[in-house]
Amino acid sequence: MADSNTTDFSYPSTFILLGIPGLEAAHVWISIPFCIMYAIAILGNFTILFVVKMEHSLRAPMYYFLCMLAITDLVLSTSTLPKMLSIFWFNSREIDFSACLTQLYFLRCFSVMESGILVAMALDRYVAICHPLRHSTILTNPMVAKIGLAVVLRGGMVILPYPLLTSQWPYCKTNIIPDTHCTHIAVVKLACADTRISSYYGLFVLFCVKGLDMFFVALSYTQILRAIFSLPTKEARLKTFGTCISHLCSILAFFIPDLFSSLTYRFDQNVALHFRVLIGNVNLLVPPTLNPIIYGVRTKQIRDRLLRLFTHKGT
Repeated sequence: MADSNTTDFSYPSTFILLGIPGLEAAHVWISIPFCIMYAIAILGNFTILFVVKMEHSLRAPMYYFLCMLAITDLVLSTSTLPKMLSIFWFNSREIDFSACLTQLYFLRCFSVMESGILVAMALDRYVAICHPLRHSTILTNPMVAKIGLAVVLRGGMVILPYPLLTSQWPYCKTNIIPDTHCTHIAVVKLACADTRISSYYGLFVLFCVKGLDMFFVALSYTQILRAIFSLPTKEARLKTFGTCISHLCSILAFFIPDLFSSLTYRFDQNVALHFRVLIGNVNLLVPPTLNPIIYGVRTKQIRDRLLRLFTHKGT
């Protein structure tokens, strides 16, 4: 390819990922915590899937949704970390145009899916606490399957316009992306076209998809808290609220870094580039790393199954 900074191509064959601009000398050191987090995410989420599969007492809506969350986290982390580590360790910066769009799509798609799964888990907690006698009749296995299918279809269809629009634009500025992976905003900035439709659609997804998800989660927990505070004893209130702690931690682990990352991109002129890139990568890794730890520590059935597994191996 010609000079990668100022070419006249209209359709690049590859993009160049810079990694973390300004911190190239520290890439190897930065890779260590990211590699550890990725290893925890892979091991932890596969452990969740294994335990739910092996433990028949965990065949319940909450754990089906937890398995969906684990699969989503595995895809999210694996979509970025291998390429990021290849940049840090081997200086492998090139990525094909089609591979870039595929990565962009998977990141956005599974992020929306994870948001939807958290809403489904909030629904499960709402029914279990506010309508406990009807829980088994409302959240049947077919209903859980329909909710899961709706979450997957919503994520796939809502994000589809991103790569479709991006693949239609000419690119004549540069093929350099100052990041470790192909973010939608970074790719759009390289296009030599009016990309306002992409910006408007991005705001639509932000407010009408993730915004609505946050609203439904808040609405569910408003009703849950009302039901909890109506319980007669403090012990009953604490015990019931304890069943929501894991889910609340997952919500915070997902939405807070995601909101912070969105704000840093929105006001990137006031934020150092290397800091914004670091925050974006941490945002992608925090939920996959923390979710299996949260549910492994907080969920008695999962803890007991793991203890039995290690005890049998030890004997």
